[in-house]
Amino acid sequence: MYKNRAKGGSLNLCGEKIRELRLELRPRTSQRMLADRLQLLGLDLDKNAIQRIESGKRFVTDIELLAFAKLFHVSTDDLLK
Repeated sequence: MYKNRAKGGSLNLCGEKIRELRLELRPRTSQRMLADRLQLLGLDLDKNAIQRIESGKRFVTDIELLAFAKLFHVSTDDLLK
């Protein structure tokens, strides 16, 4: 079965940017801490889901993309660049 993929085989366009923004957060924020913060916004993702998103091994829904944008105080367009 064919799967939609970005150049390089990634299943999403925003994973690298999410990782970059997470690593810029102060205090330093782990994937588990990011998952906890997203849960406070009503998005139920665990550390493993964050890892798979950042590595491009998991699709990101529009609902998830919006939650990431809110958490990082950026636009959804910024996450897709």
